[in-house]
Amino acid sequence: MEEEQLIQAAQQGDLDAFNRLVTSYQGLVFNLAYRLLSDDSAAEDITQEAFISAYKNLRSYRGGSFKAWLLRIVTNGSYDELRRRQRRPQTPLEPETQDGDEVPDPAWLADPGESPQELAERVELNAAIQRCLDQLEAEFRAAVVLVDVQGMDYAEAAQVMRRPLGTVKSRLARARSRLQLCLQGFVELLPDRFRLSTEGTQ
Repeated sequence: MEEEQLIQAAQQGDLDAFNRLVTSYQGLVFNLAYRLLSDDSAAEDITQEAFISAYKNLRSYRGGSFKAWLLRIVTNGSYDELRRRQRRPQTPLEPETQDGDEVPDPAWLADPGESPQELAERVELNAAIQRCLDQLEAEFRAAVVLVDVQGMDYAEAAQVMRRPLGTVKSRLARARSRLQLCLQGFVELLPDRFRLSTEGTQ
């Protein structure tokens, strides 16, 4: 069944059709929430809340990019969580288990084809990227995650963020520049193509 048909069926109350949409998008939704929040548990909560909200408000979906519509719900929920944290700081830099232990490799990062060394290097690189993302303001972080991590085009990212295209491009350029500078501190972890010389920074 095509996505549009699934959406129409879900709008008419077909829970199985909606669950198929959830299956298609849950990884994408969790990844966005995790990158914005840097917290495995909070990302799981936001993911669940986003799908509940999407189901409740599905009748308000009027076409266009369903992915953008869904990711806007996730982004808004993540912004709300970040605002709550500013009022009540309590965010760990690394995801934790319910017992309070660090989770060095969230499940969505798993790749069964990797060697232990490759896995360790990727986990380190992921942690370095996340630390640098955490230093960005929320909307700058969202711009770079949507475009550079999720692979959305500028127009779709602007739709998710509800910002003019020029604003998204500007914030993305500034976010990339700041990330590049930050990641030079972890240059030994970066693949060769990402090892930018300081002469090439803008």
